[in-house]
Amino acid sequence: MTGPTSSAPLDAVVIGGGQAGLATGYFLRRAHLDFAILDAEERPGGSWQHYWDSLRLFSPAEHSPLPGWWMPREEGAEFPSAAHVADYLAAYETRYELPLRRPVRVSRVRRDAGALVVESDAGTWRARHVISATGTWRAPYIPAYPGMDGFAGRQLHTVAYRNAREFAGQRVLIVGGGNSAAQILADVSQPAETTWVTLRPPRFLPDDVDGRVLFDVATRRAAARRMGVSDDGGVEALGDIVMVPPVLEARDRGVLKAQPMFERLTRRGAHWSDGSEQEFDAVIWCTGFRPVLRHLGPLGVRGEGGRIEVRGTRSVVEPRLHMVGYGDWTGPASATLIGSGRAAKSAVADIAASLREEGRAPDGTVGRSARAG
Repeated sequence: MTGPTSSAPLDAVVIGGGQAGLATGYFLRRAHLDFAILDAEERPGGSWQHYWDSLRLFSPAEHSPLPGWWMPREEGAEFPSAAHVADYLAAYETRYELPLRRPVRVSRVRRDAGALVVESDAGTWRARHVISATGTWRAPYIPAYPGMDGFAGRQLHTVAYRNAREFAGQRVLIVGGGNSAAQILADVSQPAETTWVTLRPPRFLPDDVDGRVLFDVATRRAAARRMGVSDDGGVEALGDIVMVPPVLEARDRGVLKAQPMFERLTRRGAHWSDGSEQEFDAVIWCTGFRPVLRHLGPLGVRGEGGRIEVRGTRSVVEPRLHMVGYGDWTGPASATLIGSGRAAKSAVADIAASLREEGRAPDGTVGRSARAG
């Protein structure tokens, strides 16, 4: 494998060593391409190593694999924990001997002399193709509300939440209508007094719907779009919150009752538009993330709203750039474990085809047609 600062470009550089980056590496290895995976983390496991202690996957282990190797079951748990997933990712990169470099923090990707140049704090890589697989974990989103700066209690985003013990005996306001909010609410409501607020009434999926069904629905929706069939709304039409065991248990305790969003925060709590107020010791913002795309700024690929227009996984503006693992806009359910594999397979097939058109053999060497010329 060609190293950093070398003048000879690699066939591909993958930015991000989480689930999407590893899935991409698996298919790049199978295609016999010369590549590197650059990961900003200190150790394996992607963002899963940072999630809160009680987090559970939406699907059983056998329905949450990366390509090539089924995730082993976690003893005593149908739905794997975040720690189990992190261990699986660490074992996966070792199993397939993927060329990970870490910690490598990529600052930007730019064009230069027929290649893409990936600049980082650990050196510079040149590549014929770049796959961005940075996900969203490093870009937490908190909406702006009046009074936030004056609130005297603690405010934290999902990324900073670990477990409920530190909130024992407190009054905690949980903001957000998605799965993170529901699971953290289920956790914190055991030792603390909780209030849950959402922009609109939360939508709970049927008890028998988990990640397996959601992935199938997302896949069918993408196929229908390609065929020009009218859009049925896909996963979003079913609901937002998967009823994993901790959330089911919270429902049985009567915890899953959401109030409308507050109007503003006060020094000691929150104020609603009907004039009511409550006091809180802490606010947990379960308000989502944004794609980590700043490193792609020099390429000028981001369009209106900051999103990158893609055809499949390939950037329309810069065809040597592929996006894997950012959600449905880069492939059906591509931000999930199993969905990232399908998106990665598509991206690598596209890259291999492009290299063949350029006269380069699948093993990363110059093909005979190019040498003959």
